[in-house]
Amino acid sequence: MVALTANHAMPRRALLAIGLVLLGTLVAVAAVRLSGTNITVPDAAAVAMRELRFEDRPDGSVVVIDANSKSVIHTMTGENGFFRGALRGLARERRRSGLGSEQPFQLIGRADGRMTLVDPATGQRIDLESFGPTNAAVFARFMTDSPTTP
Repeated sequence: MVALTANHAMPRRALLAIGLVLLGTLVAVAAVRLSGTNITVPDAAAVAMRELRFEDRPDGSVVVIDANSKSVIHTMTGENGFFRGALRGLARERRRSGLGSEQPFQLIGRADGRMTLVDPATGQRIDLESFGPTNAAVFARFMTDSPTTP
């Protein structure tokens, strides 16, 4: 084991500079939080909305159902980590609130190209663009998919 000696110590000025930067950052964050300034970007107008239900199948797949027509529009098979993770989080909130899966989710397309998955039952929402274009595209296809034939 090597003991720190005076030769291995960090320069006092460097430590002071790091401390001042951290303190300044904390003060700036606190000032914004305490000022009540809204730092979120307001949602753009909704240009499209589709109500969807998601059902697990015994084979491990998840079917995406148009809630209005009751028709299957897509079947998700395989891993689909982001898709399953997003739904798992929303389903957990429903269970916590004592709600079932009857009420559909809303997939909302916005004028600025962003998409939002909303659970009207719990008020939870996922701004899909926050997870990158590839993950948002997983849900974007549900806006245009037509019903599949069995």
